[in-house]
Formats: sequence, structure tokens, C-alpha cells
Amino acid sequence: MTKSAAPKRHLPTSPFKAPVTPPPKQFAVDDQVTHDMYGLGRVIDIEEGVAVLVDFGPVRERIPSPYTKMSKL
Repeated sequence: MTKSAAPKRHLPTSPFKAPVTPPPKQFAVDDQVTHDMYGLGRVIDIEEGVAVLVDFGPVRERIPSPYTKMSKL
């Protein structure tokens, strides 16, 4: 048996709570961040809703949205 690729719908009459989707992460220039792979860094450029450019010291990386491995400090 395989899983369906389509997301499950929530019926308004269901006794179970609807799944909560977290709000998208927002970053600003000069925010300090940490990344699971690259470590500590600072946001130096933003492409709204697409990606952020982060300076991790010896390397600069473009991190695409949804920024699952990165969080603001």
C-alpha cells in the first residue's frame, strides 16, 4: 500500500483539530543565524520569499526558502 501524494483535507465537522501550519520564517539583513550544516552566520542579502544570502565567515551561501535547517538567534 502506498501513500497518496495529495494532502489530506480537514472537514469543518470533524471532531479532530485541523493541522497547524507554522508561519514562514522571516529574516532581515544583519540577523544572526545558525545553520545545521554551516554553523553561525549573518544574513547579508534577502531575495523576498525565495532565498537569503548568509556570510558564514570563510564562505557565503545562498539558502533557499523554506529555511528548514536555519534558525534566527
